[in-house]
Amino acid sequence: MDRCGALFLCLCLLMSQSRTEEASQEILRWMERMEVAARSRSLTSFAELIHGLESRLLNASFGGHNLTLRTHTIQTLAFKLGCNFTGLSVRSAALEQVPQAQVPLAMQFPAELTRDACRVRSRELSLICIYFSNTRFFQKDINSSVLNNYVLGAQLSHGQVSNLSEPVNISFWHNQSLEGYTVTCVFWKEGASKHHWGAWSTEGCRTEQPSPSQVLCRCNHLTYFAVLMQLSPAPVPAELLAPLTYISLVGCSISIVASLLTVLLHLHDRKQSDSITCIHMNLHASVLLLNVAFLLSPVLAMPPVPGSACVALAATLHYALLSCLAWMAIEGFNLYLLLGRVYNIYIRRYVLKLCTVGWGVPAFLVLLLLAVKSSVYGPHRIPLSDSQGNSTGFQSTYICWVRNPWVHGVLVMGSGGLTSLFNLVVLAWALRVLHRLRAREKALGPRACWDTVTVLGLTVLLGTTWTLAFFSFGVFLLPQLFLFTTFNSLYGFFLFLWFCSQRRRSEAEMEAFSSSHMMQ
Repeated sequence: MDRCGALFLCLCLLMSQSRTEEASQEILRWMERMEVAARSRSLTSFAELIHGLESRLLNASFGGHNLTLRTHTIQTLAFKLGCNFTGLSVRSAALEQVPQAQVPLAMQFPAELTRDACRVRSRELSLICIYFSNTRFFQKDINSSVLNNYVLGAQLSHGQVSNLSEPVNISFWHNQSLEGYTVTCVFWKEGASKHHWGAWSTEGCRTEQPSPSQVLCRCNHLTYFAVLMQLSPAPVPAELLAPLTYISLVGCSISIVASLLTVLLHLHDRKQSDSITCIHMNLHASVLLLNVAFLLSPVLAMPPVPGSACVALAATLHYALLSCLAWMAIEGFNLYLLLGRVYNIYIRRYVLKLCTVGWGVPAFLVLLLLAVKSSVYGPHRIPLSDSQGNSTGFQSTYICWVRNPWVHGVLVMGSGGLTSLFNLVVLAWALRVLHRLRAREKALGPRACWDTVTVLGLTVLLGTTWTLAFFSFGVFLLPQLFLFTTFNSLYGFFLFLWFCSQRRRSEAEMEAFSSSHMMQ
């Protein structure tokens, strides 16, 4: 009887090994097929190939606690997990035999990984990890490259894993210089592109650099992960972050109070309102919104604030900036009409049309971006360099802002550049007109001088200081950072001073007119 039991046990082991071998061979053949398709640019859908590999791994039967298979550019690992799962760390030791794995990798899974799945059914679960040493199966971004060409993926059987309170940690070590690059942890989001089976996204992932040779990704879900390297502007020196933050905080707070006070004074004296004053008040309102959104931006970019809140604030901040730039351009346009038509201007529903441009157009652009691709907004990483100027940087700060480089280039830098250029042209033309008036009317010399001062003050506030944004390079970087931060954080306060000077001038002219009328 003992011999029969032993023989039966041996037969079961042989059958189990045979099934494991068959499943392994089928998975290996599928992986080789994927490599052939990637090399030959086959018309076979990459999504079908990857999903087929995932299905075979999740349904594979194997002895022991794990199964490891590898080909030239793909490696797969499968693990058996129970509901008493306490966490798992997969390190690069499993990749030592792969020729491409010249740098270490690691994935660390939290204990709550199996929580939701075990609530539905209490049974054995499977966790699969897939390592790609090339990016042919994923869409390439012309503005970035993948660090080490490595894509790491993970999936759990019996449902999706998302919104983890304790993140999955994915470590990428490297032996290359990242100077001049911004590194960002991303995941593959299926269906996010019209031309490919997905696109890279940063939702739910945070980027850290514990050391010069390591990039740590902390993500609250399971999928395929990579690190994108993008050419970055000059990083902000880490030692300047505190003083720049202090200047921004104080300047924006002063501007908020000044803009709010200006609007309240306008509402108190609304009977004196005209189209010019209405334009000024709309500019104040846009600056007020811009400063409030900017001060909240770093706060909402940090966990545990939900990502949707940061997206909403980033869209609001972008909208406020576009509105502010639009009203700056409107101020310049209105100044041109005032001087060009010799203070005689009438356009039907003028203010309403200007409000459509100043408030409506920015709203349309931001809502369009949110409808097409909301991921353009969210936590934006600002790299910091150390005291030696090492821009590989282990530090970074985050704000809720535009994350897409194309949107930033066109709708931020582009609109800012056009507004500044337009107002500079209007300034030069206005000074020329006033110079001619001063030359012709000698008696009006003091008034012409006052007009010159007024136009200079106004056009500086119309956005000429925003041109400093285009000097953030080389030897101009440090002075540009402080000048840009100081002038533009106090922008609302400067507008308030100009409003007070115009109000005082108007009262003086009214008193002079009343005195002359009484003498007559």
